[in-house]
Amino acid sequence: MSAVTTAHDRGVTTLALDSPGNRNALSAALVRDLAAALADCGADPAVRAVVLTHTGTTFSAGADLRQPPDPAAFTALLRQVVELPKPVVARITGHVRAGGLGLAGACDIAVGGPGASFAFTEVRIGVAPAVIAMPLLPRLDPRAAARYCLTGERFDAAEAARIGLLTAAGDDVDAVLAPVLDGLRRASPQALAETKRLLTAIVLETFDRDADALTALSARLFASADAGEGMTAFLERRDPAWVL
Repeated sequence: MSAVTTAHDRGVTTLALDSPGNRNALSAALVRDLAAALADCGADPAVRAVVLTHTGTTFSAGADLRQPPDPAAFTALLRQVVELPKPVVARITGHVRAGGLGLAGACDIAVGGPGASFAFTEVRIGVAPAVIAMPLLPRLDPRAAARYCLTGERFDAAEAARIGLLTAAGDDVDAVLAPVLDGLRRASPQALAETKRLLTAIVLETFDRDADALTALSARLFASADAGEGMTAFLERRDPAWVL
């Protein structure tokens, strides 16, 4: 069974992360299934745009600590979202943590509802937001990025919109999304592809320059003693040894 479900309506394909047993954590299976679904969307001329959403109360809990994806596969997935010749719109009504923020940040447009919450929790398990920095740092307010990446604090959808993680936030996420999808349906496929290419050029330059080094950094940090303690503490629902 795929960890991603698919629906299609008037040129828009909705891909829903559908792995509630692990809160849509980025497992090897979910990364593989999402990459395959995106490839299908990219090759299908009937798809004008993609909505990336989720089942349950969590968009994505970040990396699956029990069945993590290969860092290179996750890097490739983020780049695939950025390079897809069709706009990708994130629809978020739940919690987003760590690597899930990279997935949202790779999308061209992102909207969030009142149930959404966000946190860069990497520092709390002994790693760093290495790979996700590539799609995120070109978009985020630098001062806000420093605060939230260094502290792991949680913030809401309104703050996510203020700092550039979300395009917009509202009490009714589908009401916010409706004019976005209407606009995409009115645009020509060629115009969307070329306009997206212009808009993502800086992000792709970051991938070209930094992907190998940041993927290696991610792998090294996840194999470190700090990460071992942090992940064990998380799974055991206790504070890691370094907490003062």
